[in-house]
Amino acid sequence: MTPFATLLLIAALLLVAVLAGYALHLWRKVWRREQQLADMQSQQHTALAADLRVLAGSLLDEQVPLIEGAIRIKVLLDNYDATLGQDPRCQVFQVLFEETAQVPTHEAWKALDRSERRHHEARFSALELQHKAEARRSARWLLDEALPKNHQAA
Repeated sequence: MTPFATLLLIAALLLVAVLAGYALHLWRKVWRREQQLADMQSQQHTALAADLRVLAGSLLDEQVPLIEGAIRIKVLLDNYDATLGQDPRCQVFQVLFEETAQVPTHEAWKALDRSERRHHEARFSALELQHKAEARRSARWLLDEALPKNHQAA
């Protein structure tokens, strides 16, 4: 082999080694990023479970209105575990969410005239009477069986 070919071979091997080192560096960054993402998702999952426990407990203790609590639980369940939200024991939250989906909120609620607000409030009362026992059973089931206990992070 000529000295020039040997020099080219050494340069090529050096280039391959540098590129391999750079590829390894990039893969380590990807792995580290994936681990950070997994940790962040785990923390979010744990926080959602804690929030669900607080809401379900508040619903049982009647510290939050039934309709509001059910809507909030439904939204958190969708973010926590969509399959859990579809469990038949949690369907009451979905039903109440759908039954109240057309009700204006925030500024739109304030803009309603008194008769419209009373109409919606009467509907809320009827829904609460119809679904209160089932919503309480579902909240109890979430606390007792579906969600991890406080000391067992999600």
